[in-house]
Amino acid sequence: MDIGLTSWRRGWQVLKDSWANWNGSLTFYTCLPLPSSWPVEFRWAARWILGVGLLVGGLLALADWVLVQLGVPLLLVSVLVVSLEIWVTGGLHLDGVMDTADGLAVPVWNEEGVSRRLAVMADSRMGAFGGMAAIALLLIKVSALAALTDYRWFALIAMTVWGRWGQQWAIARYPYLKKEGKGAFHQEALPSVWFVLPGLMGVVGVSLGLGGLGWVAWPWIGRSVVGGIALSLFMGAYFNRKLGGHTGDTYGAVVEWTEAFLLCILTVGG
Repeated sequence: MDIGLTSWRRGWQVLKDSWANWNGSLTFYTCLPLPSSWPVEFRWAARWILGVGLLVGGLLALADWVLVQLGVPLLLVSVLVVSLEIWVTGGLHLDGVMDTADGLAVPVWNEEGVSRRLAVMADSRMGAFGGMAAIALLLIKVSALAALTDYRWFALIAMTVWGRWGQQWAIARYPYLKKEGKGAFHQEALPSVWFVLPGLMGVVGVSLGLGGLGWVAWPWIGRSVVGGIALSLFMGAYFNRKLGGHTGDTYGAVVEWTEAFLLCILTVGG
């Protein structure tokens, strides 16, 4: 009896801790309102990123479907859906794109140049390169989404999930450059790439399942999986090469650019 009661209490505590960590991930990565009485724990938030991506993608897909059913022109639907993503995420990742672009615009001749890049990225003011990067990113997203007439729901969910798996990979694979930064605790949650491989297998497995059920055409499954993996690895490696590691800003840039270019890949052939 005592053993059973102890096991029940431990199981209940695990559920409570998981709930608190899920709430922490939602609070950190989105602007979705949560009741103030709900527990929030940020320490392991990075482990729940894929779930947040699935939720965000699902909300975008639902909004997209409703707008299309209302007869809203596809270009306008795409603009509204991309704008909704910015609102849901609080512009967190887009801000990372702008800060990263401003930082990478600084020429690097030695190690001091890298420090200057990080200093510029830490500046809250938006520079010219950040503005141009944001405009280019949004144009790419809207144009690519507007070009899709089939499986738009799948494209939206795929881009948000793969973008965030790319973030997890960058967290686990590369050093974090600002120990005092708000993203430093992420590496405690994902200390090695072994912690992100189960998520990868899960995303691939679900994708193959959708293909097997006939819900999504196999060419779309192939492009999303191959493109998602390739872009995630490339974006993480690219920013690491430019800075010698990652920051919270580059994590956001990985998410956004992976999403944008994956949408472009999905427009090919269909």
